[in-house]
Amino acid sequence: MAKTKTLTFLFILFTIFSISTLTTTATKNHGFARALSPHKLGLKRQKLSHLHFYFHDIVTGKNATAVRVAEAPVTKTSPTAFGAVNVMDDPLTLKPELSSERVGSAQGIYAAASQSEVGLLMDLNFVFTTGKFNGSTLSLIGRNSVFSNIREFPIVGGSGLFRFARGYAQAHTYSFEPNGNAVVEYNVYVFHY
Repeated sequence: MAKTKTLTFLFILFTIFSISTLTTTATKNHGFARALSPHKLGLKRQKLSHLHFYFHDIVTGKNATAVRVAEAPVTKTSPTAFGAVNVMDDPLTLKPELSSERVGSAQGIYAAASQSEVGLLMDLNFVFTTGKFNGSTLSLIGRNSVFSNIREFPIVGGSGLFRFARGYAQAHTYSFEPNGNAVVEYNVYVFHY
């Protein structure tokens, strides 16, 4: 009888231990991903911000802010400059004049990616250097059909105050010079924390 009670007690103890182990194992992180509460990261309610600025793409002169770093064998004969790749560090200003207050830079790459029209692949970061968003960035990637009146690009992320950002940007050419220099007006609408 004592042996049966001992075995029953051991069986119950083993069962409790097994359930406890399974529960603990099920709640532990055993992979590379886990669910998190936004509050644990200090994230509060999302905001929607509208940013308005001018982008200065200067491709000529000693102070060029965008330079060609690669081209395909067909680039020079292509009517769309197909295959050209430029790197930029373009100023962002509050007004269309380059001398107006600078709010940041557009840093990244654009490449002539269309053989049928002047269409660019844009991959850039808006790097903000003043005001509330100083030190924060927004990441944009998309297609720029240069001669369209309004172009739209997705905002795919950001850093600093734009961590977890998503939204879109609209671009409108404010001025374009025969030498290729351009001023582009941007309106950016972005959700962020």
